[in-house]
Amino acid sequence: MNANLIKSLIEKNKSQKDDQHISPIAGLLFGIFMIFGMVGAIIGDGRFSDWAIGAWVIGCILVGSYFLFALKVASQWEKVVVLRLGKFIGLKGPGAFWVTPIIDNAVMWIDHRVMVTSFSAEKTLTKDTVPVDVDAVLFWVVWDAEKAALEVKDYQAAISWAAQTALREIIGQMSLADILVGRTKMDEELQKIIDERSTPWGVTVQSVEIRDVIIPQVLEDAMSRQAQAERERQARVILGESEQQIAASFAEASKEYINNPTALHLRAMNMLFEGLKEKGALVIVPSSAVDTMNLGGMSGMVSLAQNTLPKDK
Repeated sequence: MNANLIKSLIEKNKSQKDDQHISPIAGLLFGIFMIFGMVGAIIGDGRFSDWAIGAWVIGCILVGSYFLFALKVASQWEKVVVLRLGKFIGLKGPGAFWVTPIIDNAVMWIDHRVMVTSFSAEKTLTKDTVPVDVDAVLFWVVWDAEKAALEVKDYQAAISWAAQTALREIIGQMSLADILVGRTKMDEELQKIIDERSTPWGVTVQSVEIRDVIIPQVLEDAMSRQAQAERERQARVILGESEQQIAASFAEASKEYINNPTALHLRAMNMLFEGLKEKGALVIVPSSAVDTMNLGGMSGMVSLAQNTLPKDK
């Protein structure tokens, strides 16, 4: 969030608070006394002297003005800082309260609800000199309205700038990899730093959440290619490990066939049988294998097996 946007939000919030300084009840009472003054002036015309009528009208105006400026109403979540002749005399509210016009001044209306402030760090260099844009959200609350009003000029703007400065400091101390995978740690450190700065102002930070981390498009493409190459490397490593396991199994099986040629012949005959079972299969073997593996008897067995197989309908 840039400075202009922060300033506009604060000014908007202040204007809304200024509209609440005159309560509807006080305005209603002021209107009633104005009506009393007008009605009294109309009724008293011709019956009382002009001095008496003028005194009545002025009296109604003064009483109505007193209610207008003396009666204040604060909402349930608000505390009002009241100064008397420039000195702090206390906090008022929530609810209705009275002030002395001209002498007392309700200078600030403090909201005690949880506030949400968005802030960002644009094109900030990380520890490994990578420019990043980071957006975050700050959740904070005023726990001491007196400090928020007297210790800092504008606590809302101070919180926003303190959060942005802390975010830039944290980014400068971390590498890009740590920022991308360590958001929880980053949130905790941000909360600690901002809370230490804002506690003297009567403000406490409840939590900080990183919303988004934006890196340059060129670097993002490079990281994508790097991740793809890493996945291919892992796939080849797994394939190589599988080949090693298969070779080890074959080596172990070969030990069983070294001193047992009958078992080797049976295995070869089984492989040949499996191949001949397939329809249209053609198996070519050396002529020497006929005598060695007794393929004549094997062929008879295959023919017998094919005749006994159920025919397709």
